[in-house]
Amino acid sequence: MTDIEFELIDSLYFVQTFGFLCNELELNEHDLKALLIGMVQKEWVKVLDKESDEEILSPEIWSANCSGYHYLATKKGLFAHNSL
Repeated sequence: MTDIEFELIDSLYFVQTFGFLCNELELNEHDLKALLIGMVQKEWVKVLDKESDEEILSPEIWSANCSGYHYLATKKGLFAHNSL
């Protein structure tokens, strides 16, 4: 796990918005989107619809509008985070 991945998981113990993560990690939208795509592929982060809290499984859907969703660390991500 890289330092930035560690920081992201550290920020996702609770559901967070895309904007909060940009500010918290001091990343631009493009870099945060790339980081989130990698973390979702590793199954360390899940994407939630902000209206229904339903998990969005299709990267094609959420990656088109990353800022419109919420994010949360998964059990697998928390385990990787806490194993260091």
